[in-house]
Amino acid sequence: MTRERWGPYPLVLVGAVLAVTFGVLLDPEWGGFSLGAVMALGAVFRLAGGGLLAVRAKATDTLTLGAFGVALMAGSLVLEYPELMPL
Repeated sequence: MTRERWGPYPLVLVGAVLAVTFGVLLDPEWGGFSLGAVMALGAVFRLAGGGLLAVRAKATDTLTLGAFGVALMAGSLVLEYPELMPL
């Protein structure tokens, strides 16, 4: 298979492994933030035309990866800085 066919999925997989390893070994909050950032970056690459996945639409992948990425980043920031929590 060609490299373009895989699209952003190897990036997300490698980034997720590194982020989880970082979170387990060093700092869980920033590990979660980096995992969310990798997922959001994968959403941007998928929207930009990466991958030829025929099972789901490009918009579905982009919205799912982007929403989960932003939610992980927001959740990890609230864990790191509790004063950001709304009243």
